[in-house]
Amino acid sequence: MKTAIVNARVFDGERPIGPAAVLVGEGRILAVGGDMPSDAEVVDATGATLLPGLIDAHVHTSEDSLALALTFGVTTELEMQGAHTRHGRAHIEEDDTLADVRSAGFGLTAPGGHPSELVPEDFDIRPFIGSGAPDDRWQAGPRPEPHVTTPEEAVAWIPRLVASGSDYIKFMVDDGTVEGHPGLPMLDQATLDAGVAEAHRHGMLAIAHALTVDATRMAIEAGVDGLAHLFMDRPHTPEIIRVIADSGAFVVACVCLNASLMGMTGEALADDPRVSSRLDGRWDKTLRGSFNRYPQGRLDDVLASVAALHEAGVDVLVGTDTSIPVPFLGGLAHGASVHHELGYLVRAGLAPSAALHAATAATARRFGLDDRGRIAPGLRADLLLVDGDPTTAIGDTLNIRAVWRRGARLAA
Repeated sequence: MKTAIVNARVFDGERPIGPAAVLVGEGRILAVGGDMPSDAEVVDATGATLLPGLIDAHVHTSEDSLALALTFGVTTELEMQGAHTRHGRAHIEEDDTLADVRSAGFGLTAPGGHPSELVPEDFDIRPFIGSGAPDDRWQAGPRPEPHVTTPEEAVAWIPRLVASGSDYIKFMVDDGTVEGHPGLPMLDQATLDAGVAEAHRHGMLAIAHALTVDATRMAIEAGVDGLAHLFMDRPHTPEIIRVIADSGAFVVACVCLNASLMGMTGEALADDPRVSSRLDGRWDKTLRGSFNRYPQGRLDDVLASVAALHEAGVDVLVGTDTSIPVPFLGGLAHGASVHHELGYLVRAGLAPSAALHAATAATARRFGLDDRGRIAPGLRADLLLVDGDPTTAIGDTLNIRAVWRRGARLAA
């Protein structure tokens, strides 16, 4: 069955292209513009804007969370630590009630290093992240954690991660300063350098968790392809912006995570009926919480850094670092926080179309997801239809009228 979405404004992932009919069939976009076949089911999108499905470039997820994300028009989540590697997600890729997912598997870190400090010792995280094929070694039994202390150990872990189905390689470069645990063990420069070089030798993207300026500089010196966070320990300088821009690395800003680390909750977002109607009690409570580990941080500094990076030509991508529904990891919720992040990017000075680009085509391009992120013939029919015009008023992204994943319309 073919579907013709007619009378919509269209944002194609790069720019608004004005009113155009979009034909969908067999999970793909068949045509943009032109005459629609008479036998197609017609969706009248008068007064609405059609967007590519949104992509969250930093999450930790589960099947329940993938389902929640999809209700908010987030059709792909990129996991930065978790179990949804290539070998354990075939059932997810075929399930059009869930957002699609890619995963780093488990990131390289020092023994006792990040993220061990985030979760209380008596808290069992397994029920929140376990899913996938029962014979997947990342899912069943104790998971092998890539704890490394030397360049040789880092190099040895990379082929294991590749064999396990990781889609990209994650490196933790974090001394615990921002999380309230200064002095946390962390990778040294030589170990980071060797790991990144080995990841590249295997044709893998190398992505660094770095929340401070010094950790950012280490990661860029090692040659990473992208940063999974924006530093928040001090204001930017022209020098660090130039270092990042000259490297060609992208930055997943995760402003909403930085705000949560500063103690800011997502309460205003949770009060929005367009959000609250999609959240259960656990996620509502979590969104109203916060990490609250770095209250001395300044959100205005983070927003100014976003603006400076964007002006320098750095690809700033939309990500949230949303994980599990517990208040001590709060201020965030799958799907909803992508819309929050879009608002933060516009607040930082990006045009609404630039923010939308950061959540669609830009992320798809930087992660090699060539089949999505744009509205163009031949690509996946991952689509979001919203009332209003988010290319002029970014808050309209929450006016969700319909979501399609591979051309299958999500039931309301």
